[in-house]
Parts: sequence; C-alpha cells; structure tokens
Amino acid sequence: MGAYSAADYQYMQQALRLAEAATRRAAPNPGVGCVLVRAGKVIGQGATLAAGEDHAEIQAIKNCLAQGGSPRGATAYVTLEPCSHYGRTPPCAERLIAEGISRVVAAMVDPYHEVAGRGIALLQAAGIAASAGLMQAEARRVHRGFLSRVERARPWVLLKVAATLDGKTALLNGNSQWITGSAARRDVHQLRAAHDAILTGSGTVLADNPLLTVREVETARQPRRVVLDSQLQTSPQSRIYQGESTLVATCASDPARQVPYLAAGCELWTLPRLGEYADLTALLQQLAQAGVNQLMVEAGAGLNGALLQAGLVDELVLYLAPCLAGDAARGLFVWPALQDLADKQHLTIDDVRMVGADIRLRASLTIEK
Repeated sequence: MGAYSAADYQYMQQALRLAEAATRRAAPNPGVGCVLVRAGKVIGQGATLAAGEDHAEIQAIKNCLAQGGSPRGATAYVTLEPCSHYGRTPPCAERLIAEGISRVVAAMVDPYHEVAGRGIALLQAAGIAASAGLMQAEARRVHRGFLSRVERARPWVLLKVAATLDGKTALLNGNSQWITGSAARRDVHQLRAAHDAILTGSGTVLADNPLLTVREVETARQPRRVVLDSQLQTSPQSRIYQGESTLVATCASDPARQVPYLAAGCELWTLPRLGEYADLTALLQQLAQAGVNQLMVEAGAGLNGALLQAGLVDELVLYLAPCLAGDAARGLFVWPALQDLADKQHLTIDDVRMVGADIRLRASLTIEK
C-alpha cells in the first residue's frame, strides 16, 4: 500500500464528500466519488449517477474532457475500488486504463463478488500504480449501506425516535403530536431524504395515520414506505397507502384479506413467523434483495424493541425535547425486564447537538457487553 502524502488525504477527503452527496441517488449502487489530479491541480471530479448511468470515474473523466483537458498521466482518487466487470455499464478500470491514468488511489477494496480486488489487479497488470486503503474507515462509513447489503445481506438500519427528557414518546392515551419542535421535525425530513426506505409498524399507522414522506426538504425521489402489518389490521385507506406504492409486509397469507391492499396499489410480501411475530431478519433480507441499502425506522415501542432485541439496529437517532411527560406515559422500547445490569444494551455516542430547542443524539450500537 505504501505511504500516503498529505495531498493524498486532501484529495480523498474531497472524493468522500462527493460520494456522500451521491449515496442516495446511486442506490442500490454505492455512491462513489472520484477526483482526478495532475501536477497538484484538480482537473476533473465526479460522483456516481443513478443506477444504469455513469459511475464516478466516468463522470470525472467527462468533467475533465469538458474543460478541454486530458486525464492522461493523472492520479485518480476513488472512494471504492474501480469496477472490473460488465454490469449495466462497462468496467471503470478499463476506462481508466484507456485514458492513460498513471496512478489510482482507492479508499477500499469493493467487497462485491464481481469485483473484490479484481479492479486493482487489472489496473496493476496494465502498469498503473494502484492501491487501496487510504481513509478506509471513513469510506466504510460513507458506503455503509451498500457494504451492509453486500456483506450482511441486509440494509444498514437507522432507528429514529423522539422523546421527552424522561424518555417518553407519547401519553398513555396515545397522544404524541408534537413532542419535538419544528426544527427537529425538519431535521427528520432530512434524515428521510437520505434513506432508500422507511419502515413503520401497524400500531403507528393505526395511532397516527402518518404519511412518512419527505415534505419539508427537497428530494430527488421519495423513500420507499414499508409497513409491517402482521395481521393486516390497518385500513387500506390509510394515508400511508396513498400516492406512490407502499410495501406491506404481513404474515396473513389469505389472498382474500390481501385484495383490498392490492386494490389500493400496495405491494404485499408474505413473511414467515418467528415465534408469535413476523421474522424481522427475513424482512430485512428481502429489502436488501430489492436494492435497499439504507433503511430508516419510524415506529412505536413494540417494533423498536423487537428490532433492538434481534440485533438488527445499527444506529440510533434520538431527539430529546425539553419537557417531562411522567412515568405513566409510553416509553421508547418494549424491552424485557433485566435482572443484571451486565445485560444492558451498550451504545457508542457519536454526536450530540442542539436542533432548535431539542437535543439530537446520534449513537451506534455495539455488540460488546
């Protein structure tokens, strides 16, 4: 791999920023960033477009050519190993070779089985100085959804919850609008816009009748809405079933019971049971197969707790409002009583900031006890 210079880090950071911005539009592909540099000057840059369109390397080359330049002799900084196979588009590694790129620095090897080191090997065989590993941890964070789908066969799961300072999400009578302020609610729309799909449960649909769309910020496309309704208890006229097709995941396999949802334009998946509940792992696996890289969960305490207990949550975003609701109000998660504090769920707090009058806490789940 060799040593990397301060300039190498600078240009890779630039490529990672491009990748971050492209992640949502590129799904199910990874949103890769690419920066072309020659003689200490950026001569082209680009990021992955929608599936079936240009990858980052091609966009960077086109950007360079559009400015009247040539990529020949340049270094290409890419956040993920250039592809070496024919998919919807030709191999990027071959295009880099054809354009006379002299050096390729990738943040990480692509774990996808069609690539998995073959891109770097192809470049090296052509005499290009190609390596991977610069800012790999940062790249894994940017590409977390794609990597989760490829390596674990499930999406990266972010669980969003809003609560009072004493950890309550709703009053005992179910009233929960609004715990947080307008700035926090707008921030939630930003989160939705960054995800491929949003999952909720039948209890939330019955209690709140939500839309779960992106409305307060601009988005190129709406995330797919997914309702886990094991017994088909929700009304097919619910707001969440209006507009673009909503996916309903259920354990109710009776075709007659599914007809009203199909008539409302929904897509239905029948899930196996795991004990008395739907198999959540099977649901996430099917979402991954459907191309969902990043899944956001906005649900009630029951589904929240079930996902946590099953070890299927990667990240938690908690909005805390400066108010108290009392011990009789509803909590964040349905969770069995612990007999020993050693059994508690550990979290790593990654970020804490104010959003309007509310606190936003971002944490990742850790396996270690």
